[in-house]
Amino acid sequence: MEKQGASVVITHHILEGKEKEYEKWLDEIVPMSKHSRGFIDLQIVRPIPKLTFVYTVIIRYDTIDNLKNWMESPAREALIEKVSPFFRKHDRYQVKSGLDFLFNAENEGTKVPVRWKQYLVTWSAIYPLSILIPLLIFPILHAIQITTNHYFDALVSSGVIVFLMVYVVMPNYTRLIKKWLYK
Repeated sequence: MEKQGASVVITHHILEGKEKEYEKWLDEIVPMSKHSRGFIDLQIVRPIPKLTFVYTVIIRYDTIDNLKNWMESPAREALIEKVSPFFRKHDRYQVKSGLDFLFNAENEGTKVPVRWKQYLVTWSAIYPLSILIPLLIFPILHAIQITTNHYFDALVSSGVIVFLMVYVVMPNYTRLIKKWLYK
């Protein structure tokens, strides 16, 4: 079988006042997922205190099979059962290969846009960001007296662009052009 990376985007809507218990539960499940076969990395996007209650967990594995093995494992199921009293909604997740997670097809089931549409949408989102972000960030870096360094500037700029793409631009952009994208 060909190796193709896979990602899962998990959203947990936590009851108000149960964040500490959920964080303690994360301390239990994160090491288990890190030690599961094919694990690459994991990111946790925490809610804004007193404002939002959604935790988003993004886990990457080397293959879809290894990812599915973890997501459907008895160990994970037992831990989800343990934490479910803290949920407003049930454990929800989407498994995607490659960069498909950028095209959040939550309302489209497992349907993924054709590659050429993914390419056009991604390019049309990255291009303006690659022009605007340096114009906004570099003056701030210079104002706080961080010396110009091509590699550091590229690191910061690309990091901000990827963050915006994953968490801000693509979820809204794909929702806006959903009819065309999934046609």
